[in-house]
Amino acid sequence: MLPFNASSFTSQKLPKILDRWKDFPPPFLLDQQHSFYLQQSDYHLMKTPRTMQQVHQSPNLSNPFENLTEEIIFNVLDFLDEDPQAKKSFSLVNKSFYSIESIHRRSLRPLRTNLIPSTLRRYPHLSHLDFTCCPRVEDDTLFAIADVYKTSLRAIDLSRSRFFSNVGLSSLAGKCTGLLEMDLSNATELTDLAAAAIAEAKNLEKLSLARCKLISDIGIGCIAVGCKKLKWVCLKWCLRVSDFGVGLIAMKCRDIRSLDLSYLPITEKCLPPILQLQQLKELILVGCSGVDDEGLVTLNQGYKPLEMLNMSIIQNVSHIGLYSLTNGMKHLSHLSLAYGFDVTVDLAKCLRNFPGLQCIKLDGCQVSCAGMKAIADCCVSLKEINLCKCIGVTDEGLSSIMEKHNGLKKLDITCCRKITHASLDIITSSCNSLISLKMESCSLIPEDAFELIGQRCSLLEELDITDNEVNDEGLKAISRCSKLLSLKMGICRKITDGGLSHVGIYCPKLTQLDLYRCTAVTDVGIMAVANGCLGLEMINMAYCEKVTDSSLRCLSKCLRLTALEIRGCTRLSSGGLSAIAEGCRKLTLLDIKKCCNIDDAGMLALAQCSQSLQQINISYCSVTDIGLMALASINHLHSMTILHVTGLTASGLGAALLACQGLRKVKLHSTFKASMPQALLNHVEARGCIFHWRNKAFQQVDIDPKGWQL
Repeated sequence: MLPFNASSFTSQKLPKILDRWKDFPPPFLLDQQHSFYLQQSDYHLMKTPRTMQQVHQSPNLSNPFENLTEEIIFNVLDFLDEDPQAKKSFSLVNKSFYSIESIHRRSLRPLRTNLIPSTLRRYPHLSHLDFTCCPRVEDDTLFAIADVYKTSLRAIDLSRSRFFSNVGLSSLAGKCTGLLEMDLSNATELTDLAAAAIAEAKNLEKLSLARCKLISDIGIGCIAVGCKKLKWVCLKWCLRVSDFGVGLIAMKCRDIRSLDLSYLPITEKCLPPILQLQQLKELILVGCSGVDDEGLVTLNQGYKPLEMLNMSIIQNVSHIGLYSLTNGMKHLSHLSLAYGFDVTVDLAKCLRNFPGLQCIKLDGCQVSCAGMKAIADCCVSLKEINLCKCIGVTDEGLSSIMEKHNGLKKLDITCCRKITHASLDIITSSCNSLISLKMESCSLIPEDAFELIGQRCSLLEELDITDNEVNDEGLKAISRCSKLLSLKMGICRKITDGGLSHVGIYCPKLTQLDLYRCTAVTDVGIMAVANGCLGLEMINMAYCEKVTDSSLRCLSKCLRLTALEIRGCTRLSSGGLSAIAEGCRKLTLLDIKKCCNIDDAGMLALAQCSQSLQQINISYCSVTDIGLMALASINHLHSMTILHVTGLTASGLGAALLACQGLRKVKLHSTFKASMPQALLNHVEARGCIFHWRNKAFQQVDIDPKGWQL
């Protein structure tokens, strides 16, 4: 029973009370033991103020909630927008709530398109439709949507869907006059006819055609002429779009603010009209190999309002081309040059043109000490630096930046294998305002240096110390960072329950914890985290072989848990998994590969309680046809990996594939391909599912990617 003293209820207390309601299933009932008296001044919660005794004595009122005004119910529903399951539960309280929720709802993500007819009847005012759970969306569905939501529809996401054509898109774009956003990413079968249909959406402002590889300059030209109000355009991997098509978009759509041209076969010829866009704030040129220094130096100089530029993975551009392109970009604040540029003194000199530069990403670049010192001198307001996998980062070069940029908020030095204790010392002493520090595989940093993080960087919210020599003393010091939200320390083999327990006690805000291959951790450490970090959303305990079902039972109290990775934890069984299923109703991702003691009982528990589950890996588990059929009843399930599950038969697998109608991706061993009817496989593929066949041999001993045996 949910304790609720309505006499103390005010509009200011609404969020706190609703936050408690979210953890309770419907209906929200009150009994004689709970007072229900609401003052008219308390947000007009009831149409007629009554005492609880009067409510129960009233012959015309069977449920006190029916006397709430629409105003307060709309407030409740607004608060529950981020939790679809809670909103659904709320609508089941009574008929009045059910009706009002139908009127209130503006966004929806259907699980299957066969539910669309009933959806259209129930929700007449939808403005945002998300079909990412529907692998098959046909033209008939788009026709129905266009007829019902002519004036209300503002955005539609078809990025995970297939089987619609230009005919359906034409109906949608032509009839829904208020349509502002369309995401058609990954629609690899769409052609220029589809682009011409999209052009009918005259008010369109946001369009994504990523990986629409059959659309050419002709189609893009149609969109440019028809959709002149576009502000955000993504053409990533549209391999048939050239300088001509991009130029048309730039010349016709003068209000564009963000343009993604990643991996297009373009050259510098399309850049002049782009750089003349007065509203352009973000330009992404990742992997545009046709752009080079020779072409960039011909560009006319002038004022450019750009704030974010991404030129990663471009091999033919140096500081010379960068200078020509960016000259005049006085407002540039974010610059990405990853995996392409050499960080030299000449490159650093280009950065002088950007007085407001706050973020620079140099991942995978060749770095010189002189270049890093020059960056330290040329940039005055850096807040974020990415040096992940940079070759040449040393203590001297890194220290020069840290000393002059003590306002740094985010730093990524992943795989900078030459830095030592000296670097971490200067980082923590100079930049004690850091909120994010990523330093995976910095192998020369000794274990005692990690204590400096906790002693000096108390504002940290994100820390990645994966594959380092940190021990319990270091982790004990790190636990002083009480604002930590994400902590990744996989392959830290010196960490034990002693250090982990401090994290559980002193880091109550933790939402993500990665303990991958922390082989010394046992139930004691996991239980400390589970008891202290009740807001935990993700935990990775893969190959922590000492943990047992006791850990899972304790983790079941973390009601917000959405991702659980426990592969290779051989002491876990269906008993522990059942506890997770019963307690963690929001679970969406589960990896139980090589948990050989998990069998059908665990699958039955998931089927009964984990209806939000979307992805699961049951490879090497003791699951049979019965367990797999139980999983198939989970409506949200769209991805399964099933390798070397010896208890399965071809007929059982086929039945499960037919029953699980929302599947988008299945990984199976190639031996099943020959033993299953081709007609069945074709039928499942026709629903939008993609099969990935693997011929991986059965592994008795697990091999880590680094070559370690477990």
